[in-house]
Amino acid sequence: MSTEERGRTREVVGTVISDKMHKTISVKIYRTVMHPRYKKFVKRTSVFKAHDEKNEAKMGDKVRIYETRPLSKTKRWKLAEVVQKAEV
Repeated sequence: MSTEERGRTREVVGTVISDKMHKTISVKIYRTVMHPRYKKFVKRTSVFKAHDEKNEAKMGDKVRIYETRPLSKTKRWKLAEVVQKAEV
């Protein structure tokens, strides 16, 4: 059974905020939600742990991650690609 048969996989683009763990990165995601009472858009953040098999993503990089099966207690995402390298 391939991934196309199981449904759509979620992909998001975010910034690496930590690469101190072995084969794991922390990625910060920004999203906008509408406030229920004031009807204004508010920026919300989420931090996801993602699996980085080759340790190629560094802090400050913009990366694309996709959802996968649980890999550990907190890891449910994998690194798809490094979209943009951080400026040194």
